[in-house]
Amino acid sequence: MEEQGFFYRDTWAEVDLDCISANIVSIKKQLPQEVRVIAVVKANAYGHGDIQVAKTALESGAAYLAVAFMDEAIALRNKGITAPILVLGASRPEDIQVAAKFGITLTVFQKEWLEEALKYVKADDRISFHIKVDTGMGRIGVRSVSELIAVEQMIAEHSPFHLEGIFTHFATADEKERGYFLMQFERFKELIAPLPLKNLMVHCANSAAGLRLKKGFFNAVRFGIGMYGLRPSADISDEIPFQLRPAFTLHSTLSHVKLIRKGESVSYGAEYTAEKDTWIGTVPVGYADGWLRKLKGTDILVKGKRLKIAGRICMDQFMVELDQEYPPGTKVTLIGRQGDEYISMDEIAGRLETINYEVACTISSRVPRMFLENGSIMEVRNPLLQVNTSN
Repeated sequence: MEEQGFFYRDTWAEVDLDCISANIVSIKKQLPQEVRVIAVVKANAYGHGDIQVAKTALESGAAYLAVAFMDEAIALRNKGITAPILVLGASRPEDIQVAAKFGITLTVFQKEWLEEALKYVKADDRISFHIKVDTGMGRIGVRSVSELIAVEQMIAEHSPFHLEGIFTHFATADEKERGYFLMQFERFKELIAPLPLKNLMVHCANSAAGLRLKKGFFNAVRFGIGMYGLRPSADISDEIPFQLRPAFTLHSTLSHVKLIRKGESVSYGAEYTAEKDTWIGTVPVGYADGWLRKLKGTDILVKGKRLKIAGRICMDQFMVELDQEYPPGTKVTLIGRQGDEYISMDEIAGRLETINYEVACTISSRVPRMFLENGSIMEVRNPLLQVNTSN
């Protein structure tokens, strides 16, 4: 028997599944009744936990799941997910049998890919596809009506193939200026016009577009970053029609507390030198956990107070300048709330000069996840611990 409900370090992330659920319920209220929600759970559900978030999303009204790669889809199947799963990225033609075995929907964007895949298909297979259209993102996708029709006809001519949907992705939907975004939207409508859209799942809106658009959703919306309670960007904060509820918080404890004298230094490079006698706490979190070196000097919360990281962040630990002596074991919050103080993922992203997506995905699998429902722990998962306790 495998046990994953234990961890042996005083650092953990909390994922509030009620927040995930509330965000899905809220987006569904903004959409026409016939528009389905595709919950995007790629990259281990943006670092939140794939199976837990997938189950919560489906229970809260999502009709479909989306991942980046086939491996992520198979992982969900192996954990008991039977709902439809779309692989948004490119897959290898020779792996089409695997998609058929696990009932995974693939993205296709080249006729040549389908021709190669036919070499590996069995007559009784059934593989569903969504066609990806490149309207200006420049990654993958058909770029012309002729390409699109060629792919559609190739699917129609071979019985193992089934065309289920078509989609595109916006490059600037999270920016205030709408010109490029609207160009892509119009381009998408032009390209798909020749297809029998009534029978297809058509989706172009990501979280940003889903939150901003009043119409034009077609019949499905991909809900990614917004599902986790994180805004797609600061630029469109005033356009978000409901209060997003962040699901992820990050915590640790003080593992050691000491008084250093004026002139003494801490951490690599001796960059921090005490200007007076100072209490220093050690926190067992480091850049191997995703708390990157660039966060040197940023704030963390101890007893509801903002205190600054002292010196360079190490691989597994960092030090914090304390305002007084605290006992070892005192809780430390890196992302989240203590009392009246709150450190958001957006704040950390700002310190790192990046986006909240990257912060969520950077917190590594070394950090155990605790999953909450109704304010109580319903599951603890430590991805690194696989203890065989069978005799």
